[in-house]
Order: sequence, then C-alpha cells, then structure tokens
Amino acid sequence: MPKIRRMSLTQELVDLCFRDETDPGPPPSWQPMTEEDYASLTDRLTQEVGDGPLWIFAYGSLIWKPGFDSIASRRATAFGWHRSFSLRIERGRGSPTQPGLMMVLSRGGRCDGVIYRVADDEKRMQIEKALRREVSNRDSLTSMRWLPVRTEEGDTVRALTFWVGGNSQRLIRPLLPLHDVAPVLARACGHRGSCAEYLYNTVVHLSDFGIHDRNLWRLQELVAEEIKVLHAQTSIREHA
Repeated sequence: MPKIRRMSLTQELVDLCFRDETDPGPPPSWQPMTEEDYASLTDRLTQEVGDGPLWIFAYGSLIWKPGFDSIASRRATAFGWHRSFSLRIERGRGSPTQPGLMMVLSRGGRCDGVIYRVADDEKRMQIEKALRREVSNRDSLTSMRWLPVRTEEGDTVRALTFWVGGNSQRLIRPLLPLHDVAPVLARACGHRGSCAEYLYNTVVHLSDFGIHDRNLWRLQELVAEEIKVLHAQTSIREHA
C-alpha cells in the first residue's frame, strides 16, 4: 500500500522526548484485577463469542503491539466512534508530575482501524492475553465492548474492542481540542516511553494499512512544532 506523505513528527524529534523515569506503581485509588477477575471475565467473553469467529478491533497500539496472537487481519471501520486522546495517565507513558494522555474511542464520526482474527481453537487463551494487556484494574471494565465494524468488502462483523466509551474516572470530558492535547503529548514520558512515541508509532503503523486519520495527522504536526520549541528553549538556557 502507498505510504502517506512525510510526517512532521520524526523519529529524531520523538527521541528528544525520552527520559529515564521510574515506575511509580499504580495509584492508591486503583482496584487491581485479581486472578479470579481475569478468569471470570475470560469465561464470560468466551461464552459470548460462542461458535463464531473472534475478531479484535485495533485502532491504536494494538495495531503495532497487540499482545495476543492472530491468524488474519483486515481493515475495518467503526461508525459512530472516533479516536481521541482523552484518557489521563500517570504511569506507563506519563508520570504523576507530568501526566500524559492515551487514546480511546469517543462518540461521533468514524474510526478506520484493523480487525485481527484469532484461531478458533485459541479463543479463550487469546482473550485472556488481550485482557491482561488492556485491563489492569476495575476502572477499565466499562470501556470494553463488542462493536459492529464494517470491512472493506462490505460485510459487518462483531469485534471485541477496548477503551471505547465507558465511565472511567480518568476520562477527560469534554474532549480537549488538538492544540491543548499537543503540549501534553510533547512533554509526557513514563517508564514505558513517551506519549510522542505512542502517537508516532500509531500514525506510522496506520499508514502500513493505508489508513490516514485526519485528526492524528494534524496532531502529529502540532506535537512536532511543540517539541521543536521546547528543545530550542532548552538549548538557549544551556548556552546562556
């Protein structure tokens, strides 16, 4: 598939955002998932799949780092939802002193992404692997659902989707405009990397499937501009 035009947010700019951060651990208010929780939820979702195929819809990091195994992938569109950086994080790609934002699906518009099919004889195993990657605490449970998505061929399939809607206390409402999101992504970094890296990888890997998200494209331009300004100011201070 043809690549999208040259990005403003380059690997070199992303590298400027990296810094060593220690893992602060989960916030005291979190209610972590227990082994019993994972087993019960895995059983429920496996029963809901039944004898039909298991598809998982990816719109962000699941595209380039799924954490589960699949046997096929296809482009697909979720109508009535769009990508938004509206999940506040203080761990992973953010910190308590410099919180970051991660991507979720919010109401309205459309989201072009990728669906991955799981082998029929591995449904339970792969569901549990996906859950352990995406659902680390009870706060996340309301953001998981089955979405109808339409493939390029025109058929509609039901796909398991994470971080879509929900009532997590970490969700920011109303949604922030892109010019307010960009400064956060340019600054936030945690023990797993920076928010700028997350945005960069998402845009790059979407392009591998021929997907161009207009909002993400504008956002990467804004983040690139913000990083340049930040590090220009740093250079001036260092040489003052």
